[in-house]
Amino acid sequence: MLDKAYRYFVIHKPYDMVSQFISSHQVRLLGDLNFPFPEGIHAIGRLDNHSEGLLLLTTNPKVTRLLFQGETAHGRTYLIQVKNCVKNETLQKLREGVSIQIKGGGEYITQPCHVEIVAKPSHLDSPAYEIPSHLPHTWLLIQLTEGKFHQVRKMVAALHHKCKRLIRVSIEDIELGNMQAGEVMELEESKFFQLLKISNY
Repeated sequence: MLDKAYRYFVIHKPYDMVSQFISSHQVRLLGDLNFPFPEGIHAIGRLDNHSEGLLLLTTNPKVTRLLFQGETAHGRTYLIQVKNCVKNETLQKLREGVSIQIKGGGEYITQPCHVEIVAKPSHLDSPAYEIPSHLPHTWLLIQLTEGKFHQVRKMVAALHHKCKRLIRVSIEDIELGNMQAGEVMELEESKFFQLLKISNY
């Protein structure tokens, strides 16, 4: 039976904020958002402080294991801006898999994924850290079913493109949509599990 005591949130994590509520460093924290989060809340997975977008929070301790440590891979989609114009052969290499360095110093070949060139969504702002529109750049949409440490940044760097902006726009069927930076939305438990395609049993 579903435990109604647990709560589930979708947030648009802003740039320059860590995916934590407590830190020994002087950094912006999730608790700095203007929202009364319940006790016991934690992030499901993380976005580094220079990444933005969809972050899931819950008081349910089982969700991280169900979503990221189970046998079934779950899709994640990222919108990124990279320096210079991306060529078709580069797109194909990204789609087929590239060699990146992972924790411990080993080499890893990324799994095949979906990558396409897209236009910047009209609702996104243009902050100072974004490449100005008059300089050469490319927006890419990348859909993965894996998540090595800094994987998306490392994938484009392996093909000589620096990632300047990274926004996670979906995890399975939970989408960022037009949520603004710092915005918080609470989901009902059964809807949360349905959209993530995981079971709470």
